[in-house]
Amino acid sequence: MATDTFKAKDLEISEFNIENIGMWPVLYRGLVCAIVLVLILVLGYFLQLKDLYVVLDSAIAKEKVLRASYEEKAFEVANLEAYRIQMAELEESFSVLLGQLPGDTEVPGLLEDITDLGYGSSLEIKTISLQPEKAKEFYVELPIKIVAEGGYHDVATFVSGVAGLPRIVTLHDYSLKFNKGEDRQVFELEAKTYRYKGEED
Repeated sequence: MATDTFKAKDLEISEFNIENIGMWPVLYRGLVCAIVLVLILVLGYFLQLKDLYVVLDSAIAKEKVLRASYEEKAFEVANLEAYRIQMAELEESFSVLLGQLPGDTEVPGLLEDITDLGYGSSLEIKTISLQPEKAKEFYVELPIKIVAEGGYHDVATFVSGVAGLPRIVTLHDYSLKFNKGEDRQVFELEAKTYRYKGEED
């Protein structure tokens, strides 16, 4: 034992190698063990743990997306009955509105109603004519050019009557031309009614 201690103390740096590591001083052996341990930890991190951290980060990101999706779906499920009621109300409102839009066969009747309103308002209808249809995304506009003559109050009565029609009719591009010396004026406007754009359109 004394001989080994003597040999370890007598070793020079150049004589340190793996074969006589058992004879190295404790400090050097501890240092070598610490370096080996650090190397194992570093290699373990780069070979194993680093990939695991990437997988973990990916799982955390996926968890956030799934949690947000879950919360959104949970909200929808919680309000599903309210959505169904709202959908039924919308469908009912849509049916009522569709009922107010004339079909192709109802346009002549609508023209007669407008003409009758004009005469009922004491207007003299000069012309009432259909203009070319204008297709929009969900509906088709049916413009009607109206030229009439009458008093100011007659025009107001006519406009009020058109607003009260059961079909949807909007009035655009008003024009009033006064006749000198008379209490009557030429009244021009474009009335528009609409029909739902079905699959055949």
